[in-house]
Amino acid sequence: MNDKIDPVLAMIANYKQAILNKDIEAFCAIYDTDIHIFDMWGKWSMRGIDAWREMASGWFTSLGSEKVVVEANNVESVVTADMAIGHAILSYTAFSAKGEKLRSLDNRITVALKRTGDSWKVVHEHTSAPIDHGSLKGNLQFSNE
Repeated sequence: MNDKIDPVLAMIANYKQAILNKDIEAFCAIYDTDIHIFDMWGKWSMRGIDAWREMASGWFTSLGSEKVVVEANNVESVVTADMAIGHAILSYTAFSAKGEKLRSLDNRITVALKRTGDSWKVVHEHTSAPIDHGSLKGNLQFSNE
């Protein structure tokens, strides 16, 4: 990898493409084998690439013929020689096989990557959304407010 390429931006680009193609191998290749995930869906925490692969496989299979387009906004990162930390707002939009928009949601993501040789792998990922104190429901639509 070119040292001038931000590993967080590269990771997000690979993540978006893997999800669009529902490519389990490309998706898992982004992550370290000992990945630790704090995901906002389902389980409180997942550890290891096998657990993450199982989640992704279930998600991709559940989509059937739908495609999910991921957009990243407000991406920021700090990169050192061996570590990178980044965060962004990700928008996930599902489209039918005919190209009709079906649904959309946003969430926050924070990732920690470590350099291993010439590659960067995500060692920790945390996704979240703000929770309304009154209703205790998650807000899945981004707002600057």
